[in-house]
Amino acid sequence: MARANDHHQLDPSLETQLGLDAFEGKFDVKDFVGSLSEKLITQSKTSSGPFDPKPFIRTFELVVDRLISVRKDVQAKTEQLEKNVRVAEREYSRKMAELNKGFEAVGSSFATMENKLNEVGRTAIRIGEELESVHIERQRARAAHNLIDFYNQFSRGETSRLDALRKEGKDGQHQVAVILRRLTTVAKEVDLPIAERTRENIDKYCEKFEKDMLYLFDRYYRKGDPKMMHHCAQILLDFNGGGSCVQVYVNQHDFFINEVKGHVNESDEMWKAMSNPDSSPPRTEPGLVQLFAEIRATVAQESQIVQAVFPSPSLVMQVFLQRVFAQSIQQYVEQLLNKGTSMSELAYLRVLQLIHVETSALVDDLKTHELPSMVATKTSMDGIEFRKSITSPSSNMINTTMTSVAAMLEAAMEELFMPYIEGQKYLERESKNMAELYATLLAGFSQYHARTQRERGKASVFDRMVDRLGAAAANTSAGGPTTSAQAAAAIMRIGGMMTDRTYDKPVEEPLREEDGLLSIDTAEKMLKWHAEAVGRSVELSAQSDVPKNTFTLLRVLAEAIANSYLEVAIETALARIDSTDPKAEPSLQAFTVIYSVDTISHLWQRYMNIAIFPLAASSVTIRREMSVFVNQTISRMEGAANNLLQRLTDAIVAWLALQLSKQKKNDFKPRNDDQSFARVNTEPCIACCEVLERVRDATIQNISGKNREAFLTEIGVSFHSLLLDHLRKFPVSATGGLMLAKDLKSYQDTIVSFNIPSLVERFEFIRQLGNVFLVRPEILRSYITENYLGRIDSSLLKPYLAQRGDWVQFENQFNESPEADDGVTDMSSKGLKDRFKMGRLSTMMKELESLKIGEGISVALPSGIASGLPVVGRG
Repeated sequence: MARANDHHQLDPSLETQLGLDAFEGKFDVKDFVGSLSEKLITQSKTSSGPFDPKPFIRTFELVVDRLISVRKDVQAKTEQLEKNVRVAEREYSRKMAELNKGFEAVGSSFATMENKLNEVGRTAIRIGEELESVHIERQRARAAHNLIDFYNQFSRGETSRLDALRKEGKDGQHQVAVILRRLTTVAKEVDLPIAERTRENIDKYCEKFEKDMLYLFDRYYRKGDPKMMHHCAQILLDFNGGGSCVQVYVNQHDFFINEVKGHVNESDEMWKAMSNPDSSPPRTEPGLVQLFAEIRATVAQESQIVQAVFPSPSLVMQVFLQRVFAQSIQQYVEQLLNKGTSMSELAYLRVLQLIHVETSALVDDLKTHELPSMVATKTSMDGIEFRKSITSPSSNMINTTMTSVAAMLEAAMEELFMPYIEGQKYLERESKNMAELYATLLAGFSQYHARTQRERGKASVFDRMVDRLGAAAANTSAGGPTTSAQAAAAIMRIGGMMTDRTYDKPVEEPLREEDGLLSIDTAEKMLKWHAEAVGRSVELSAQSDVPKNTFTLLRVLAEAIANSYLEVAIETALARIDSTDPKAEPSLQAFTVIYSVDTISHLWQRYMNIAIFPLAASSVTIRREMSVFVNQTISRMEGAANNLLQRLTDAIVAWLALQLSKQKKNDFKPRNDDQSFARVNTEPCIACCEVLERVRDATIQNISGKNREAFLTEIGVSFHSLLLDHLRKFPVSATGGLMLAKDLKSYQDTIVSFNIPSLVERFEFIRQLGNVFLVRPEILRSYITENYLGRIDSSLLKPYLAQRGDWVQFENQFNESPEADDGVTDMSSKGLKDRFKMGRLSTMMKELESLKIGEGISVALPSGIASGLPVVGRG
């Protein structure tokens, strides 16, 4: 029985696994069960019999019983701990409540204490304010008593007390300065019988005191003692504001005493090129550079001395710089400008710009020497209290009128240049200079064209321009000078133009062709001069006036380069074309004029976009007005150029018509076949081809782009019309047909060299039309229904067929079978036939310009050279 009980006891090795420590930390159920059954599994494996589950069951039953017992123990401990926690929480709450009551009591005590302290503080403040008020009143009373006492002493002529106070040292001298200033004020207000004598005594003593202090200041200044100089300056500041001290310092400065500025060095290379507009404007002037270098060095040194000596260094530095600008700089600037004025207007303007640039750089450098307005000084407490009793009016005056050194420098520079740039002074001189330079540059050009116009014996735009300039120049004496009037007067004067047309000069220089030619170099020179003038305007004008002034200078440039240069050349070219003998070959010189006008116009437009328009960006109104003005000027020049091209076209076409009119009646019906075959082309053909080739070469050389194509197209179409009319006038024999074919082939080859597809189609039609004089009569009807001729109503070809020598023989046969004609013509052709009947073929061709006369090529020609040849971009 005992063995059975032992057998049912839990294995001692498992006791440790069932303790509370085994379940603390990381616990794995699988590992726990495995450790309980590990030994049983080993025993089961060693047993030879079948598997016996009973040991496992008994073991697990005992483990479960033990775990239940452990759980009960844990639960009992947990309940006990919960009871202890509740008891501790109640105790903690009780203690926290007691602490809160204690803190509230302490806070209430501190609040009560703070209220009491605030009350005490307010009381102390009231007491302090009352004590300060009493102290101030006491000081004022004491100061008033002292003033009355000193006043009475001066009324008796006694100054011993003040003399004794002066001998007490620096503080005593400060007090004497303040007392004397106050006595001076009081003496002016007192109205007593003895007041006049007392005031005289006070003024004498003040004058003596000021002289003594200035003497001390001057002595210490010569000794180089900045501390004592500062002491004297401070006393004089308290006495009368220190103005006399500052004047002594500035007037006796070595910079002004030793300054011996020589005259302008006229032998310098700069002055030799000053009046030459083609040379670059000077950047420096040796004397001015030297003067400004001395000023920079002096100011850099004086800024340290002034700051150490004077109580108000900023004020002293301003007085010093004002003297520098008013004496040193202004005197030398006047010498430079007088020298420039004596040379030329351009020299004056260049010198003015040079001075402005150098002075601006100087002002920027001097702005770095900004000084404080007041410097704190050490004085005794008695002196401080003494000065607090009555406010110093002089100090107040200095502080209220104080400005910064930078503001003073800006004002000084503006005042320096005001006599030269205020109002319209500068702009009028700039405009006058530009007009004179342009007039001088264009003098030979203007005289050449004026004489050319006189020789032509007809009025022109040049004459109208002279009238307009003369009227504007007259305004200079009638209604006051203006920019436009001055420019016109200069051009009239230097260009040698007279509004009364009094051209009876005894001797005239011979005309030179090169004087009247347009030059790209001249235009570039005009733009260069204008750019320099605009640069001066930007430098010398206020920022807000730059757009307006730029526009004014632009008008002067437009008057010169457009009215007085380009339009005059165009008008002279027109006059030459109009005055040319109709029987003489027209000159092609107008092409060079067109080329120059085109190039200069685009050069001017590019200059406008790059240099001028950006300067007007800040003013929308002026920018818009400037654009309108430039567009109108360009449009006017375009119209003049287009008119010139149209007139040139008319002259060329008239010359071609004249050459064709020289065609002999029997040129295409020769009597001697040997002589006719000896000629390659007829004389009119040779003349026309030569003219067309010269026109082609001149056009290619001087006109480009769409302009070239439009112009050559106009020439080709006009010549095409002339040939159509020309072929209707001459009878053609079988042998003459060969001569005509040669002429037409030459015409075609010349026109093909134009490289214009529409003209190639037209003159191929002309060549095929000429072949109708070579085709045998039996195949003529078939021939005219093919190629280009097939697109034309056959009735329009009859005037040309009628010129055949054998037309009478087969005319009736050709007119037969009208159904054939109807078969080869469409409805539109019938309409044209009914409309034109036996009309001119050239009119028919113009009506068919919008129709396809070749494979893939549409002929759409311009109606006129004026609308088809605008001056557009080159290339």
